[in-house]
Amino acid sequence: MKIARFSTGDELRYGIVEGLDSDDPMSSGESEGHLVVLKGDPLYTVPEATGEVVPLGEARLLSPVIPRSKVVGVSGNYAARAVESHGRTPAEPIVFLKPNTAVIGPDTPIVLPAWSDDVHYEAGLAVIIRTVARDLSPTGAAGAVLGYTVANDVSAHDRQREDATWVRAKAFDTSCPLGPWIEVSEPGGAGGFDPGAAAVRARVDGSADQEGATVDMIRGVAELVSFVSGIFTLLPGDVVLTGTPDCSGRIRAGQRVEVGIEGIGRFSNPVVRR
Repeated sequence: MKIARFSTGDELRYGIVEGLDSDDPMSSGESEGHLVVLKGDPLYTVPEATGEVVPLGEARLLSPVIPRSKVVGVSGNYAARAVESHGRTPAEPIVFLKPNTAVIGPDTPIVLPAWSDDVHYEAGLAVIIRTVARDLSPTGAAGAVLGYTVANDVSAHDRQREDATWVRAKAFDTSCPLGPWIEVSEPGGAGGFDPGAAAVRARVDGSADQEGATVDMIRGVAELVSFVSGIFTLLPGDVVLTGTPDCSGRIRAGQRVEVGIEGIGRFSNPVVRR
């Protein structure tokens, strides 16, 4: 089940996505799907339909969640990427934070910061947390997961190389596009979506630039959620970024970046400099 956060004017609403043309996030055709409007916020209430249906083309999709407290990123979770970024495969996950002010949704501009000339896109799978979670075991981590969405961990690579910390590189406004919706996990599993076997792709101005698969993650979702919950408490709506494959690339003002994950969907953002 896919749940979107959207607006049709000034009102923010949630809806179940139905009638998609394809599960392939990089298919050439546009979906003619629709949204079954829900009462309340499905993060805190059982989804209940209002009876209203909105064509997907008439809705403005927003980031599927605004984290209550944080986005937790993991670096070096793909072997090739780990060697590229760190010169080795880390013995433990390398963790960083993005504030909720970094989060944007589909079509919202990525604003390149004035203090960086080397900003890159990084497509990856994101995990949405459903419950308060702390010190979870890997076997208990699945119960804390609401579902999955697509993330673009936009990063200033020059600042990542040169600064003592990754705060500027990772945490600036608009550096965490999320979308287009949440693929909600079913109790005891993830329904038809397998977070350990999905293609991860990115395009810049329509050209394929990055392609990988979650099967190549060094640590799976359960292990990552367990590890992160041992560092700090996770709250409902928090997001865990599971890493990016190798071969991410630089983005420039005037371009449009699209990221997608097989079985979830795709979305894009224009790139600007102000």
